[in-house]
Amino acid sequence: MEIYVYGTGCGAGELIDTALPAGKVAAFVESEPRSGSFLGRPVITPEELAGRSYDLILVTTRSAAAVEARCAAAGIDPECLFYLKNHAELRVRNRCWETAEAVLGPAYIAKLRGAQHLIRRPLWSEREILDESDLEGDYVRLKTLEALCRDLEDVPGAAAELGVYRGGFARCLNALLPDRMLYLFDTFSGFDEDEATGCGEGFVNAHRQTAAESVLARLPHPERAVLRPGLFPGSTAGLEARFALVSLDVDLEESSYQGLCWFLPRMEPGGYILLHDYNAPALPGVRKALRRYEAEHGRLHAVPLCDISGSLVISL
Repeated sequence: MEIYVYGTGCGAGELIDTALPAGKVAAFVESEPRSGSFLGRPVITPEELAGRSYDLILVTTRSAAAVEARCAAAGIDPECLFYLKNHAELRVRNRCWETAEAVLGPAYIAKLRGAQHLIRRPLWSEREILDESDLEGDYVRLKTLEALCRDLEDVPGAAAELGVYRGGFARCLNALLPDRMLYLFDTFSGFDEDEATGCGEGFVNAHRQTAAESVLARLPHPERAVLRPGLFPGSTAGLEARFALVSLDVDLEESSYQGLCWFLPRMEPGGYILLHDYNAPALPGVRKALRRYEAEHGRLHAVPLCDISGSLVISL
């Protein structure tokens, strides 16, 4: 059976680490390939895929509509596309359930069937600032972000993100807070090797598929953004800013702990910190980092979200 995986990001890394060995993948597919290979397999474009035989194309990105359109333009059979991140849309895209079950197993597919839901727009949404492609990634997380940003009218300070990856969440921060400076902290080359020891190969390699230039290109107001590359907190050297809203999305314990230690004393009253992956079973280090901080400094005012990766909103 000829199997292809669309995407070389976190979704692809998770798939390889949990359900599908990379050796069973004929090639990975990317709309704009960042490199010629991923996990030892070639990376091709949808147009190159159209000339090959394929039984199943597992779409691991959240940009389902964009992938569908690109594949249709390339002449790829839509019946062979199987979307693993179809979280928040008004229709279920998948048709080839039996083929996918033969590849991934019935337990994996049973869990996936229960993960696709219809989402109703919040009553306070007067107009959509965020694109449909943003919202389909994690509707609850993104609409919560929008609600928090609406609540910052009288709170001074900049916005920041620690753990930028490819810039999807940074794009939303920049769109929702166009008048605030946005500081973006990341190595822009992947995890620190020592901290990532023991993590899955797919997970680690997916986070290497990023670049500072591509992050800036995604921002609607790049002139308001400042990149701070390097290992945190060393990348904060010389920065004296105060913050109204911060996203901490670094997946691992030590980096999450360092982020809490550095940002919390620099938050303005009335501001918020979004701690991503707090309730993510595969990333227990994030919860450990929070508990470690609270053991040293006292309990924080925080509310867990029911978004996909279990974010936590810390209120200052």
